[in-house]
Amino acid sequence: MNNNLGKAQEVEKSLVEAGKDENTKNQAEKKESDRQKVDDLVKRSNRCIISVSSAFPWNIFPNTIEVEESRITIITRQLLSSQSHSVEIKDISNVFIESSILFATLQIVSRTFIKNNIKINYLHKGKASKVKMIIEGLRTFDSNDIDTSTYEVEELLNKLGELHTNRSSEPDLAP
Repeated sequence: MNNNLGKAQEVEKSLVEAGKDENTKNQAEKKESDRQKVDDLVKRSNRCIISVSSAFPWNIFPNTIEVEESRITIITRQLLSSQSHSVEIKDISNVFIESSILFATLQIVSRTFIKNNIKINYLHKGKASKVKMIIEGLRTFDSNDIDTSTYEVEELLNKLGELHTNRSSEPDLAP
């Protein structure tokens, strides 16, 4: 009887140790998974795709729009201060360009910003069009759950350009 009790205790002890080993293994896997997620987020969120500022003589304190892979940041400047506002790419509902003879105004409509839209005036028309193309492409990639962090910035710009070219060449189905 003592023999059976000893074997049962050994089995229980080995099960407890196996459980501890499994728990340690799960914690290590979770820690590594979290570390990889953080590395991916850092890699993806800190890469600036394009940065454009409004033209100087017409705007004494130039405003800037910085487009990163997962968000845009608009920096507005005044005499002695500046304000920075970020909008996640997934929260952008539309991007408009209003063009004049020399310059363009880029308007970004956000689902989350209280004022609902952000305007950046006095941008060069070509740069404004490029920013719009990049934002729309990133929105498309985000809505299709495409991880862009595997691309170098130049390669990503080329893919966004290809996407824009393919979309522009599609026939208009509206009556």
